[in-house]
Amino acid sequence: MRTYLVSGAAGFIGSHLTDFLLAQGNKVIGIDSLDVGRLDNLAVAYKNPNFVFHHEDIFTSNQLTNLLKDVDTVFHLAALADIVPSIEIPQKYFNTNVVGTMKMLEAARDAGSRKFIYAASSSCYGIPESYPTKESANISPMYPYALTKNLGEQLVMHWAQVYGIDALSLRFFNVYGPRARTAGTYGAVFGVFLRQKIAGKPFTVVGDGSQSRDFTYVSDVVSALVCAADSSLKMEILNVGSGNTYTINRLVELLGGPSINIPKRPGEPDITFADITKIKELLGWEPLVTFENGVSSLLLDIDQFSDAPLWTESTIADATAPWFEHLAKST
Repeated sequence: MRTYLVSGAAGFIGSHLTDFLLAQGNKVIGIDSLDVGRLDNLAVAYKNPNFVFHHEDIFTSNQLTNLLKDVDTVFHLAALADIVPSIEIPQKYFNTNVVGTMKMLEAARDAGSRKFIYAASSSCYGIPESYPTKESANISPMYPYALTKNLGEQLVMHWAQVYGIDALSLRFFNVYGPRARTAGTYGAVFGVFLRQKIAGKPFTVVGDGSQSRDFTYVSDVVSALVCAADSSLKMEILNVGSGNTYTINRLVELLGGPSINIPKRPGEPDITFADITKIKELLGWEPLVTFENGVSSLLLDIDQFSDAPLWTESTIADATAPWFEHLAKST
């Protein structure tokens, strides 16, 4: 039995990772501020005697070193997400995503944790110059969320270099699946579209829908995290993607239903598409879930999205107004 700590354990990816680690017979210490995560996501984990949860904010907590004692591997997934709130309250994002990451690194160093796995974001690439996008591509964050996640990654790599922490950073591309976050601000396309389908409303397609995304199923992301933890690899940055890219129009086709078009947003790439050659070669990892099978599985359990906000053309316009106001200046 190994002992793992998962920050952001009550979140979308964190809860799936927690469930997997517990199912393998390990002990998991979960921490979460619950600003983003939900305790409902840990319903299965709470039934396992090897799971312990701590309601802690990584920015304000003074218990991190104690929590990391005897922890083999730290999975650092805790972060604030979403574009518009990061534009409106950048200080909060900096506190959690940058200072919070530094505090986690210092706690791991003090506690002598063996491995530190950081959940980075492909948003650091901004609008890439080439596709599929390699880890060596230019870093060009377009909004504070992307910037703070990349600053966190820089801290992880620097702490690995200076203090010898055995660390890896995984840049996730467009993760989707069960428990995907839907509450709060306007966000990920799956939560928006599935709630619209439940309500019999048209899908609000940004632009002409020809833009494509590297939609990566959450179980594939979990397997990448576990492969990283089990490896001897360190001080590497690795893309995690599906091996393909899919248009929003293709998603609409798979979901089935009418659609309307809303204005294209500044600062968004036309394509996200990870070059996953490096992680395949260094970790032997491969994505397994096809886009079609992933979407089909969500449709089979579509009721989980019934409590998500129902977004309309007008409410989306109101919610994304700061996006247009600020990002239009930089594009």
